[in-house]
Amino acid sequence: MTQHPLRGTWGTRQLVRLFTLVLAVLFFWLLGFVVEDIESISGPDYSAIEQKHVNADLVENRSQVADRIEELDREISNRRDQQQLVGDSSQSLQRTINQLIELQKLSVEKAVNLSASDKDNLSTSLKQFLESQKTYQELNQSLTELTSKKVSAEAEMTRIEQELTKQRNPAQREFEEQTEVHRLRLAFFQLAILLPVLAAATYLLTRWRGSIYYPLFLAVGGATLLKIALVVHEYFPTRYFKYMLIVALLAVVVRLLIYLIRSIAFPKTESLNRQYREAYERFLCPICEYPIRTGPRRFLYWTRRTVHKIFPQGDSSVADEPYTCPSCGTNLLNVCDSCQKIRHTLLPCCEHCGARHKPV
Repeated sequence: MTQHPLRGTWGTRQLVRLFTLVLAVLFFWLLGFVVEDIESISGPDYSAIEQKHVNADLVENRSQVADRIEELDREISNRRDQQQLVGDSSQSLQRTINQLIELQKLSVEKAVNLSASDKDNLSTSLKQFLESQKTYQELNQSLTELTSKKVSAEAEMTRIEQELTKQRNPAQREFEEQTEVHRLRLAFFQLAILLPVLAAATYLLTRWRGSIYYPLFLAVGGATLLKIALVVHEYFPTRYFKYMLIVALLAVVVRLLIYLIRSIAFPKTESLNRQYREAYERFLCPICEYPIRTGPRRFLYWTRRTVHKIFPQGDSSVADEPYTCPSCGTNLLNVCDSCQKIRHTLLPCCEHCGARHKPV
């Protein structure tokens, strides 16, 4: 009995495709965990680099000046609050004095003397008003002095910041260089793990292409290739990545083109059987695609696209007679050696008895 390749049911084949995709996703996650663990390696410490380039006394001086500016801000704020209170008190006293003066005018107009208490209130209010004005002026002078000190401190802070900026520029450059080296080191570690996995998957895909475990290799290879593309895109500059991407695409396209050309020049048995089967289904010569005009189709015309739209009259089965393509001379239908019925010459088995023959 002829041993036929096992394909399984339609549902089983769909489950194989589904779990192949699930395996690819899970393996992609696993590679992601590995990449994240590598990314957790600590990089350069900017504070340690800055200490080598920046004067510590200058940093301490900057901190002291910043504290002094903060203290001056608090004192200025307190003086302004006090000045606001004194100003409000002066305005209240001024209103009281104005009222007493109005009373005095009325008393003069009516020839009535002010009471002793009103006179005392007027005198006391004037004294308090003068003292408030004096306090207000003292606070104003104090604010002027504090503001001047703050301006001087801010000027000193500006000078210190400029000097620190000059000293920090080399530290920043060194930090950026070390960061770039660290990134390349991370990329090297990640690719050192991913590339061998991709190489192993590629080897298994090409070496065991017909293996029943081919979907396993395909899932691992696809997930690894995608993760490598993401790593390269993340760690390499765009101007380098675009060249790497186009070179990789060129390699893939050239490889596919070579494969297609070789599959045409040196076709495998399975590919030939598929080509011949599809041509016979459309009643076209598998070699030159000239219509196979036998039986009811003898006087009809059709193409690969219109073959299913042509309905011959009468019996549409293949006529039981040998047939040779008049265009290329290929023997397409011949007598079976086992059952003596007409069979498709280029297909491996007879449709009547199932006997396997070597295609001619």
